Amino acid sequence: MLKKILKWTGIIVLLLIIVITIYVSSRQTRTYEAPFPQVHISDDSTILAKGEYLVYGPAHCADCHGDQSKLDIINEGGKVPLIGGYTFKIPPGEFNVPNITPDPETGIGNVPDSVLARSLRYGVRRDGTVLFDFMPFHNTSDEDLSAILSYIRHSEPVKHEVPPTQLNVLGKVVNAFMIEPVGPSGDVPESITADTSVEYGKYLAHSVANCAGCHTKRDLMTGAFIGEYFAGGFQMESIVEPTKYACITPNLTPDPETGVMAEWSEETFINRFKAGKRIKHSAMAWGPFKRMSDNDLKAIYRYLKTVKPVKNKVEKTLIALEG
Repeated sequence: MLKKILKWTGIIVLLLIIVITIYVSSRQTRTYEAPFPQVHISDDSTILAKGEYLVYGPAHCADCHGDQSKLDIINEGGKVPLIGGYTFKIPPGEFNVPNITPDPETGIGNVPDSVLARSLRYGVRRDGTVLFDFMPFHNTSDEDLSAILSYIRHSEPVKHEVPPTQLNVLGKVVNAFMIEPVGPSGDVPESITADTSVEYGKYLAHSVANCAGCHTKRDLMTGAFIGEYFAGGFQMESIVEPTKYACITPNLTPDPETGVMAEWSEETFINRFKAGKRIKHSAMAWGPFKRMSDNDLKAIYRYLKTVKPVKNKVEKTLIALEG
């Protein structure tokens, strides 16, 4: 009798696993509707210059999409082809950064401008499936998005095949039930004035440079924000020795006891960015940020001085991993 019960229990469990596997697989190709942003690709030299500045500066596209064989150049703020290839190894799987040069075979040469803009703003691919939320451009202005895409369209096409992203079993479950497209948090501006104001600093910190994305604790499985904005404490594996070291992002709030902004002057803040990368393990885009203008850095500094102070002591920014 016991053998019979165990037999049927095993059959039922196996059937459940098969049904769940089929259901999870069927949800990998869920599609979503999203509007196409009004981007306008231009060959105007002023717009292309602005796009180049954003791509290799505040938007730090080269940090992930840049040729990883030229990492030293990237870390010094140099320009490299945006051929992709960097791999994010996180709990859901291995995410391979694509080639975004205009090569028609291995890059974005055959992807319509409207599709690229929709992917950046709404997290929806060409086929309507969802993108994991790695990039912060949901609220980037139409003007800046147009400049970025205009520059990329006019860059040199480079043939470089990047293998597709590989989700593991857990990643497929997450993708099936927990990941939804992330769109704008409000009305997206057509343009925004670049100055040294708190308002522009907020725009840069959230919608271009993505300071919030790393200096806020996040769920590595879904990418969801789970901590106070800019309070730090987010652990990121070393970009050179990911099995041995990790960096903990510092608290950027103006908390007088635990926040770095409480003791930094505007001049200190700017000088730190101009100094570039000091910890080789850091995942922060020090090279591209080194290219940022003093005015942009002033705007970010002035905004960070206004955010909610959060008491969160980050003892060390570099830690050795056990094992």
